[in-house]
Amino acid sequence: MKPRAVTGRGRLSRSAEFERVYRQGRSVASRYLVLYTFPNAATERPRLGLSVSRKVGGAVQRNKVKRLLREAFMKAEPGLKPDQDVVVVARPAAGELAERDGLAGVDAALQELIGKAGLREGRSDVVGVAEA
Repeated sequence: MKPRAVTGRGRLSRSAEFERVYRQGRSVASRYLVLYTFPNAATERPRLGLSVSRKVGGAVQRNKVKRLLREAFMKAEPGLKPDQDVVVVARPAAGELAERDGLAGVDAALQELIGKAGLREGRSDVVGVAEA
């Protein structure tokens, strides 16, 4: 099965959507990325928002990091809970990771955070979250 492209409704685009995820959602972090999640029952599949600041590098470097993050998210999407809004913030070290390890490094960093956040379908990995 080919992963679906993260376009249209599969992407967070408005600043209000980002703000809601930042303010009301949960976050997990690593050296390279910060992942914010917020449940959104109105969505059929997880929606992705990316934030890559100039601290990561120039425009070419930032676009490379965004491209790799989108690709890694598309690979992970079939196994994720469908009702989530997700914002991934790239830390400055993410640019170095993308240069050094490419997609494999970015994918590993994102998978680690997805596991920490408990976003995988059918699992609740987050400590202190009870299933209803």
